[in-house]
Formats: sequence, C-alpha cells, structure tokens
Amino acid sequence: MPVSPPGGTRAFISALASLALAGLMAASAAASAPSEQALTAMQAATERLDRVHALVVAHDGEIVLDHHQGGPGTAAPANVKSLSKTVLAALTGAAIEAGVLDDADQSLVELLGDRVPAGADPRVNDITIGHLMALQAGLERTSGSNYGSWVASPDWVADALGRPFVDEPGGRMLYSTGSSHLLSAALTRASGESTLALAQRLLGEPLSINIPAWARDPQGIYFGGNDMLLSPRALIQIGELYRHDGQLNGQRILPEGWVEDSWAARGSSPWTNDGYGYGWFITTLADEPTYYGRGFGGQALYVIPERELTIAITSNPNPPSPGGQFQQQLNGLVETLLEGE
Repeated sequence: MPVSPPGGTRAFISALASLALAGLMAASAAASAPSEQALTAMQAATERLDRVHALVVAHDGEIVLDHHQGGPGTAAPANVKSLSKTVLAALTGAAIEAGVLDDADQSLVELLGDRVPAGADPRVNDITIGHLMALQAGLERTSGSNYGSWVASPDWVADALGRPFVDEPGGRMLYSTGSSHLLSAALTRASGESTLALAQRLLGEPLSINIPAWARDPQGIYFGGNDMLLSPRALIQIGELYRHDGQLNGQRILPEGWVEDSWAARGSSPWTNDGYGYGWFITTLADEPTYYGRGFGGQALYVIPERELTIAITSNPNPPSPGGQFQQQLNGLVETLLEGE
C-alpha cells in the first residue's frame, strides 16, 4: 500500500503543481492566436494608410492575416529597400554556420584583400564583420546626403573604405549602407560566389523562398543592404527563422546563439533611440519586447517572440519617403494587434 506523504510534503507538491499550472496557463495565454477582432482592427487601420501595399501576419508559423491593397501581391517580390540589411545579417550568420566565414570577429581587411585601397586609414584593419552588421564601422556615412556621390563613384567598396573615420570601429551606430555593402563584398570574396548565389544556397533553398537578382555595383557585387527583392511571405520565413533561434525543422541554419547576439543592442538609432544589434532594431511595443528591420518608404519585418508573432509589411518605396513618422504609424499597426486581445 502506498504511503501518503506528510502534510508538509503534500502542501509543497501541491504548491509546485499550482505554480506549474499557472506557468502553463500564462504561456498558453501569451501564445494564443490573435482574435478575429484584433486582426480586423489591424486590417482596418492598414486600409487607412494608402502607402501600404501588403500586410502578412503569422502566429506560430501559420498565416492568420494576408492582406493586399496595392503594388505586388503578398507572394510577389517587392523592393524591401534597407530591410535588406536584416536579410544580409541573416545571410552572414548562415555563412558562419556553413564555414564560409569564421565568426563575427573576423577582420574585414583579411577578407577583402587587395580590394582595400592603398592609403586607407590604418584603422580599417580594426573593422570586423560584426561592426559592419551593427553599423559600427566608424567610417563617414554613405547614406543621407552622401548617398548620391557614393553610388555615383566608380568603385563603391573603395569609396566606402576611403572615407574618413568619424568614430572608432565598434563605436556609435552610424547608419550607412556603405557598411552593409562592404559586408556583401566580403561575403563574395570569402565564398567565391555572388551574394545572390550564396543567399539562394544558404537561405533560399532551406527556407523555400525565392530570392531574385537585384542591383549590383560597378564591379558586379550585389548591393549590400539595399534594393533586395523579397515577398512579404518570404520575409515571414526569415522572421520565423529568428523566432525559432536559427533552426528550421531541427536543422540549424544560423549559429547557436546567433539570434541572441543579433537581438542584443550594440548601439542605438539617433532618430528613435531604439537599440540596434546585427541588422535588427530593438524596441518595446504594447509592453512586448519587439525586434524589427525596416526599409525606406515603409518596408518592415517584426518578430514578437512572446506572442509567437511575425509580421511583414511592404509599402510604396518611391520617393518622397514619409520618413520616421510613417515608421511610427507602422509600429502603431502592430500595437493595434497586440492591444486588441
């Protein structure tokens, strides 16, 4: 005959069971699918933003809202502008996992070799792959007012590396597409493949997404950090890869710990004060930790792990850009969903 535990032990076991049940209920509540009311409210708010083309929401990997109101459809490639920086960071992680690169601390100069211009500031030797992903190269920006002269130059890599240092490598975040383009050039030299071929092999094939060709520089390097063509549904798959800690169906695509490192703030945006890691901005929306990539004109990818949500938005990419105010409106769409429960 079994022996009943003493009263104190029974109470302890009962308390543990209650805590486990409470934890299970809390996890279940946090992971519950968005209500129809919340999804309807989000779609209605989206329809009031004429610039938005498409909105896709996935919960626990299942698409629960697929809304198209202009431009390419949700399964058609769209120019995601600087949201390409998030995708390029994912490709860099996949390249490390595949052995193409050593790690995020690998030297850029080591990878670029003779592509580094003679007479470059010696501090270029201190720039790492991680600095490029976190936009901490220290070099004068090629974005903003410098963008036109940079893309008009005969050699984008040499132009970006020949700019003066305005901070030390690893210093403050300097939003510069030139830094991302240097990363694309490094990936090309290290792999012996184009950035497009590498992206198709390491991301496109395992994620079953289409990555069409996009713009290249005068030397044929695919534009790093701008003008990639991806559908909202393809973006969802990239977000899901991060939500699943870099794994897909048990296959590791990104290195162990990569997502945690990518979502750790290394600098902050001078415009929003949001943190910035490896290609991802870090913020809080409706009290939920949120990680997002963004591109000119309203391209966005959000991952909200505690809600098991991944959200992709594409918009009219043509100038004039509505700027940061529009990004806040997109954040508002996400908050509409999160607060509608």
